[in-house]
Amino acid sequence: LALYFHIGEREEKCIIEDIPSDTLVVGNYKVQRWDLHIHDFLESAPGLGMFVTVTSPTGEVLLSKLYGPQGTFTFTSYISGEHIICFQSNSTRFAVIAGSKLRIHLDIRVGEHFLHESAIQAKDKVNEVNIRLEHLIEQIHHVTREQEYEREREEKFRKTSEETNSNILWWAIVQTLILISVGIWQIKSLRDFFISKKLV
Repeated sequence: LALYFHIGEREEKCIIEDIPSDTLVVGNYKVQRWDLHIHDFLESAPGLGMFVTVTSPTGEVLLSKLYGPQGTFTFTSYISGEHIICFQSNSTRFAVIAGSKLRIHLDIRVGEHFLHESAIQAKDKVNEVNIRLEHLIEQIHHVTREQEYEREREEKFRKTSEETNSNILWWAIVQTLILISVGIWQIKSLRDFFISKKLV
């Protein structure tokens, strides 16, 4: 997931990421501040930090830390579901003068273990192959976990659909019985009326 978004200097912005259990998540971000003189975003936002908070689907805080204007954060999900990742600057300026707009570039990688440059450039080719193999095995595990999670979601969705269809069927049967009952009652009422008026 790679994106950018704008927030106010004292505003909090959150994104929701659906993550399988036991999955490593690595996020890279960079903050740019709006410059009123040049009417454009500066290359960076010196002196400005960013609070990053990650909350699990159960409400447990997995990460809450202050980083600089550019940084990398990591966390591991313990359960499957929607994790909330929030960003807020550490600006202490009053709301009246803290009118700067911030642009946050965000790159989130789910289930990916990065290879260190030094390991890739290692002279010992056997070690390099081992590292790449471990990396590949970890990726396979991640794909397997992702598939299991998708299977769980699909099964949950199928159960919900079946329950909904069953409820609709019963509601249709009840409506049909009510209509038949009302029809019979109306016919009987009309018949009794005609008999009482000696029209039949």
